[in-house]
Amino acid sequence: MATVRICVCGDESTGKSSLIASLVKDQFMTNKIQPVLPQITIPPSIGTPESVTTIIVDTSARPQDRTTLRKEIRKCNIILLVYADHYSYERVALFWMPYFRSLGVNVPVVLCANKSDLVGQGPTPQVVEEEMMPVMAEFREIDSCIRTSAREHRNVNEVFFLCQKAVTHPIAPLYDYKEGVLKPACVAALKRIFYLCDKDQDGYLNDEEMRAFQSKCFDKPLTDDDLANIKTSISKTSPPSNTEPGIDQAGFLQLNKIYAEKGRHETIWIILRKYHYTNSLSLDEKFLHPKLDVPDFSSAELSPAGYRFFVDLFLLFDKDNDGGLSDDELRALFAPTTGLPLFWVESLFPSSTVRNDAGHVTLQGWLAQWSMTTFLEPKTTIEYLAYLGFEPPNPKESLTAALKITKSRKRRRRPGRVERNVVMCYVLGAPGSGKSSLLNAFLNRPYEPLHYPTIKPRRAVNSVELPGGRQVYLILEELGELEPAILENKTRLDACDLLCYAYDSSDPDSFSHIVEMRAKHPHLDELPSIYTGLKADKDKTTQRSELQPDEYTASLNMSHPLHVSVTWNSISELFVALADAATNPSSAFPKTEEDATDRTSLYMALGATACAGVAALMIWRRSTNSA
Repeated sequence: MATVRICVCGDESTGKSSLIASLVKDQFMTNKIQPVLPQITIPPSIGTPESVTTIIVDTSARPQDRTTLRKEIRKCNIILLVYADHYSYERVALFWMPYFRSLGVNVPVVLCANKSDLVGQGPTPQVVEEEMMPVMAEFREIDSCIRTSAREHRNVNEVFFLCQKAVTHPIAPLYDYKEGVLKPACVAALKRIFYLCDKDQDGYLNDEEMRAFQSKCFDKPLTDDDLANIKTSISKTSPPSNTEPGIDQAGFLQLNKIYAEKGRHETIWIILRKYHYTNSLSLDEKFLHPKLDVPDFSSAELSPAGYRFFVDLFLLFDKDNDGGLSDDELRALFAPTTGLPLFWVESLFPSSTVRNDAGHVTLQGWLAQWSMTTFLEPKTTIEYLAYLGFEPPNPKESLTAALKITKSRKRRRRPGRVERNVVMCYVLGAPGSGKSSLLNAFLNRPYEPLHYPTIKPRRAVNSVELPGGRQVYLILEELGELEPAILENKTRLDACDLLCYAYDSSDPDSFSHIVEMRAKHPHLDELPSIYTGLKADKDKTTQRSELQPDEYTASLNMSHPLHVSVTWNSISELFVALADAATNPSSAFPKTEEDATDRTSLYMALGATACAGVAALMIWRRSTNSA
C-alpha cells in the first residue's frame, strides 16, 4: 500500500484540529486555529510503517457538512474517532459507530480519548481505560484505543502511527478479540508457513530451523536467549507443550497468538508478508502467477532446478522409503496447497502415470506427471511451486526459474533433432483397436482383456530412453469421443509432436478408419506420424481397404506399420520409436518424392562440379592469353 488516508471524525470541540496541528507543528498551537484544517499530506519517513505516504483529512460534525463528511469517510482507509468528555464518549456508541456502519464502510477505527490533560479538572471527566472495552467489544471494527493530549503533545505522534499501522498491519484479519483466538484464515496461513519451515518434515521446528525462520523473516539472528524465551513463553501459555525437540505446530500457532494478544500484530504481518500473503490472507496473485510467455510452437519444461526441487520433495515425503508415494504421503505433501491440481484430477491421477505394484506413485511417475503438467499447463506448475515452497537458486529470480522455454518447432520437416525433453503423441484409431491397452502397457500395467470405450480424452506419461541414452518424457493421449473436434482444432494440433495411427490387425474394418480420417482431415499431413498394427498376437486378417496397410504406407514412401502386441515385452520398442520420431520429426513425414536430404546432396555435388569446371575454364583462358 502506497498511501494511508486517515479521516479524523468526532463531535465539535473534541480537539480534532488541534490534534492534527500539534502533529504538524510538533507543538500545541496556542493561537486559535480554523475550525476545519485543509487536507495534509505527510511523505514517507523512517518511522512510517512500510514507508507509506499519509494523508490526514479533518472533518466537521455540523449537520450542514454531513455530505462532505460522508464523502471523506467513504474515501478513507481508516477512521480516527476523537472524543474528549463523557458526553462525546457516549456519542461514540450511540451515534458515530452506528453511523459508520450505516454508510457501509469497511475500514478500521482507532478510538482516541483526547484532552487527557483535563483529567480531574472541571466538568469534563475523562473515561478510564475500562470504559473503552465495552465499546470495543460491541464494535469489532475498532482496532485500538489511545489517550492523547494535544496541549501537552502527549501521544500525538503515536495516535497517527496507530492509524498507519492499523492499515498496513490490520489486526482484524488475524485475531478474534471476542473469542480470544486466531482467525481460521490466519491459522491456515501460519500452518502453511510452519510446513515450509519444517525442512525435515518431522513435525517440529528445531533450533536450526527456527534460526533460519528468524533470519528469513526479520533479517537478524536469533540468539540462544531469545530462543529460550520463546520456548518459555509457549510452555507457560500452553502447559502440555514439549519444546525439547523443537516447536511443534501448536506451539508455533500459540506463539503468534501471544503476539496478537500483546498488540504485536505487525510481527505476524512481517511473517505473513515475507511468505507473500496479502491483507486478505490469500497468496499474492503476482507471486502465484508471475508473468510467463510461451511463444507459439514452443513449450515449457522443468529446468534442472525444477526437477531437483520435485526430486527432493519426493524423497522427503516417501517416509517409508518404499520408492513410492502412498495416498497418505501424497495428502501430507499437498497439505499446504488447495489440493491436487485440477489438471491432475481431470487426468485421472494417479492412473495417468507410473505406479509400483502397491499402486504408489514412483519417482519416475512423479517426475513424469510434473513434466506433463509443465508441458500442458505451465501456469499450474508455477502455482504449485509457490504453494510448495520452491526457492529460486538466485534470490532475484522468480518462480519461473524452475522452468525453461524450448525453441520453436514450427518447421517440423527440417532435418535434425529438436531440443525438447517432453513430447506429445496423439494415438488415433478406430474404437476397439487397442488404444487404451496401449496406454496401459506404456505405464507397465497388466493387460485387461475387457474393453471399456474411452469417452473423455485420456493421457499417460512415462519416460523413454532413446538410442544413445538420452531420456525424454513421452505423453500419449487418446482422444475418445472428442477426436473429431480435436482434429479440427488447430491449437490442439500445434501442441502435438506426433500422430500414432493405430489399428487392430485382427479386425478387417479397423484400418479403413485411418484411411477415412486422413482423407477427411488432409491437414494431418502437416504432422509427423507413425503407423502401428496392434493385437499382433492374434491372427492377422486382410483389411477391407483399397490398399493394405503395408501398401498404403509404401504409397506414402513411409515405413511399414510396426506390428506389436501389448502382451509382448517388445512393445517397449514401439514407445522408443514414437519418442524418437517425435524428437526427430523430419523422419516421420509422408514422402511423395525422393528424400529432401538426398536431393540436397545431389545439388551440392552438381554445384561443386560446376564450380570446378568454371575454375578450370578460367585457368585455361589465362594461360592462353599469356601465350
